[in-house]
Amino acid sequence: MSLTSAFVLYAVLWTLFFMVALPVGLRTQGEAGEVVAGTPASAPVRHHLRTKAKWATVLAAVLWLVLFWIITSEQITVRDFDWMHRLPAAPDPAVPGGA
Repeated sequence: MSLTSAFVLYAVLWTLFFMVALPVGLRTQGEAGEVVAGTPASAPVRHHLRTKAKWATVLAAVLWLVLFWIITSEQITVRDFDWMHRLPAAPDPAVPGGA
């Protein structure tokens, strides 16, 4: 796995976890009965963005480590998803020259 693909994988995981965490525990001004003038009733009373970003960071790091290990140790490879058998045959490591 290259450095770029490792970074992209982490960024995608972080964004996924952060977007999932955004509505968790959200209490709107309308639910609290304290609508501030000039804001919609659906605006949050407290958004807890820093806490949600920290959780997204930790969870993304844990899942990234698991996926990094799976990819680099070749527990799962691209060939495992070749259900249509379109990839060329893998070189045989037992044969010198890989033929």
